[in-house]
Amino acid sequence: MPISANQDRAAPPGFLALLLALPAVLFALITWQVVADGPLVRLDERLSRVLVDPDHCSELLADLGNVQVAIPVLAVALGYAAVRHRRTGADRWWLPAAGAALLMALVPALVVPLKELTARPGTPAVPPGTGYYPSGHTATAAVAYGCATLLLLPWLRTTLARRSLVAVCVALVLGASYGLVRRGYHWPLDVLASWCLCTLLLAALWLLVRTVATPGRSQPPSDRRSASPGPGRSQPPSDRRSASPGPGRSQPPVA
Repeated sequence: MPISANQDRAAPPGFLALLLALPAVLFALITWQVVADGPLVRLDERLSRVLVDPDHCSELLADLGNVQVAIPVLAVALGYAAVRHRRTGADRWWLPAAGAALLMALVPALVVPLKELTARPGTPAVPPGTGYYPSGHTATAAVAYGCATLLLLPWLRTTLARRSLVAVCVALVLGASYGLVRRGYHWPLDVLASWCLCTLLLAALWLLVRTVATPGRSQPPSDRRSASPGPGRSQPPSDRRSASPGPGRSQPPVA
């Protein structure tokens, strides 16, 4: 079942601008602080020393951001959404799934150069090295689970089902993020920067999904068939009245 008419209402332009501007500005600020080794970085390091406490649970949670875990979840959602869109006969039915796959491919294309440019060292809990900013595991989790959620939301029938799906997505992303910081794989700012970057990517997919998944853009075949009488169907009442003789008219002779 496609999304309802209430969900088809266009979001206010101010909301869309805020949705894109806030994470973009915050991402730029964090990146500048990391490159310049500013006071925000020193605060981040002190916070990390308080939070880091490697254990088995944090290791498992961090694994939620692994490609081997997140990509299969996205692949299932891609296949399901593509089949459902195609069955509805929607124009460009393949576009939401293709857009989600493109976003997932953009994650390493964006994250890897940023790691090289910033060259941020890791926490004391990991071997010496650079390339920890932003967090690739956080970005993988956010985009994979976020895209899967956006693709599946239009086909859920109840508000409870939609809210439950969003809650599961948020829990998975937060769980992976917490595990990465708790285990010491990343500084907190590494994770926060990935959230900002992925918010921009998911906002673009959200706008794309709305343009394809919204019902009512083309007349369903059943409505077109009902617009004209088929063979063997009776004429509408107006046609039957015009066919009957009016008052004062003689009836045709009966053969």
